[in-house]
Amino acid sequence: LCKHPYICWCTPQRSQMRSMTHVLSLTDYRSRKTRNKRSMRSSSNSVGLCLIPLHSAAQTFMPICHLGSVLHKKMKTLKYLLQLLSNYCNLSLSPTSLSPSYIDLTECPYMWPYCSQPIYYGGMPTIVNVTILNGMGVTGRIVDKPIWQPYLPQNGDHIDVAISYSPVLWPWAGYLAVSISVAKKAASWEGIAQGHVMVTVASPAENDSTVGGELTSTVKLPIKVKIVPTPPRSKRVLWDQYHNLRYPPGYFPRDNLRMKNDPLDWNGDHIHTNFRDMYQHLRSMGYFVEVLGAPITCFDASQYGTLLMVDSEEEYFPEEITKLKRDIDNGLSLIIFSDWYNTSVMRKVKFYDENTRQWWMPDTGGANIPALNDLISVWGMAFSDGLYEGDFTLADHDMYYASGCSIARFPEDGIVIAKNLKDQGLEVLKQETAVVEGVPILGLYQTPSNGGGRIALYGDSNCIDDSHRQKDCFWLLDALLQYTSYSMTLPSLSHSHSRVAPPTGTEHPLPQRLEGNHLYRYSKVLEAHLGDPKPRPLPACPHLSWAKPQPVNETAPSNLWKHQKLLSVDLDKVALPNVRAYRPQVRPLSPGESGAWDVPGGIMPGRYNQEVGQTIPVFAFLGAMVVLSFFVVQLTKAKTKPKRRKPRIKRPTYLQQQQTTGKNPTV
Repeated sequence: LCKHPYICWCTPQRSQMRSMTHVLSLTDYRSRKTRNKRSMRSSSNSVGLCLIPLHSAAQTFMPICHLGSVLHKKMKTLKYLLQLLSNYCNLSLSPTSLSPSYIDLTECPYMWPYCSQPIYYGGMPTIVNVTILNGMGVTGRIVDKPIWQPYLPQNGDHIDVAISYSPVLWPWAGYLAVSISVAKKAASWEGIAQGHVMVTVASPAENDSTVGGELTSTVKLPIKVKIVPTPPRSKRVLWDQYHNLRYPPGYFPRDNLRMKNDPLDWNGDHIHTNFRDMYQHLRSMGYFVEVLGAPITCFDASQYGTLLMVDSEEEYFPEEITKLKRDIDNGLSLIIFSDWYNTSVMRKVKFYDENTRQWWMPDTGGANIPALNDLISVWGMAFSDGLYEGDFTLADHDMYYASGCSIARFPEDGIVIAKNLKDQGLEVLKQETAVVEGVPILGLYQTPSNGGGRIALYGDSNCIDDSHRQKDCFWLLDALLQYTSYSMTLPSLSHSHSRVAPPTGTEHPLPQRLEGNHLYRYSKVLEAHLGDPKPRPLPACPHLSWAKPQPVNETAPSNLWKHQKLLSVDLDKVALPNVRAYRPQVRPLSPGESGAWDVPGGIMPGRYNQEVGQTIPVFAFLGAMVVLSFFVVQLTKAKTKPKRRKPRIKRPTYLQQQQTTGKNPTV
């Protein structure tokens, strides 16, 4: 019956169907709860659509993906099954397949966020993870190395590709990580570049196989990217992702303490997750945003105009602090969106975890303020451990400050904006309400070095976070980028009535790290050292080994999705099985047989089963009519029966005599 190494039509035996309790019946669309066991056993006359691996086609029937039995009257459903199978089982005609089967960085929305921004020379490499599915066996290996073959007619030599992969595929699958970058010769070029990566997979053959010692399969991964000239430095923004931590595994609390139903910071703080709206806004404004997934020591600051740090929970290497100071002196600008940090509030928001049966204490606040203070202390700046919230107006925009901190120290020649806010820390600790006047929340500073960059501080990140944002402040982010990139200060900020003198911070101590915290367990920077965590050695920066191109002088496929689509079966040419040929012959009952209920396994198959199915609704309808008639008769009797009058109670004779004479009885 099998005409294809993967697809075959089969009629499982009754013993096999009894053991296959996971089979889904397509004869009807009843749920698992309503499907009885007898209907599952009555499948000896059905035809199943089975998937059998190439190496086990001649072995015992072991279905990989069985979509159930189909009656001969449901033949139109078979075409739908093939379409569903191609999407659900994720198998292809080739024994080896890739998921996704192609990389097209110009296709939206399927390839979002890759398609939202073109690539250019000098940018961070774009990394795409691909899964290798091995249909030849549970184990396999990649022969030699994957080969990068650019298409010369489609400018494939304008991109560089680095490939990392799993040498061994087990079980059934492995990974292929493709890093894509633009070649130096395309720094000022714009267009589309294409090529493909060719991978050969080998798997051991079965002992009784006639193929030999190994089975091999080759698959191609088409690549298509859009290249633009390198944008100017002022338009390039670098997002610091390396210093963002999230739950799990550590307890990192929410950024907005008002949101008690979402106590953990589990969104990742990434421009493609909870900061997606901010990212799309920056793209619409013409900025190019890249992600830094390594320490600050691993990027060329001369290529970027602004380094954006939002809600950072990680510590910093001493080498990072030194390099950032040097980069800002050479023209790099810095924008920091901070969050709350207060050790008393951190102890207040601890909770008892019933899974680990331990008290969970936050390892840091909404942001790691002590670590940020170490980073910006070289310019005389610092955040406080105050916790504030409230509504206010800034530059004719309505703003909401949600669980943010304040600026404790700032240089004298900087610009500081202050607002009246509520003391949320006092409310959390003592359930009291108080309004604090003149809370410094925004600071702008131009470094004094010749050609130096600019620094902007803001004490709350919830206004650009999609998780708990109530009022966005994208306009403020645009104003800060105008200041850091072009040294243009918004007049409504520089001449605002809310501008105050920069705080010196001498009256209050700066926040300290929580004693006994376990941040070193989840940190990429700290490590345990005799109860006093210390920085780890600075890790090496990622280094990519670019694959040697093997150009091919051929034209790329016009539609990549047609180049290697899953289960490429022509539904019009597919040979559907003759179900009548596999339908068993049902003999009539002999006079001595009692009926189908005596047959082991339930109802007899075939024509008798269909007759029983047709008679069941008739009996159900008659039974329902009998019950309905009974209730109608009872209701009619209750309405026609006359009501019984209550008997009148006669008074005693002596009481009637007293009412007649008008005398009261004596006691």
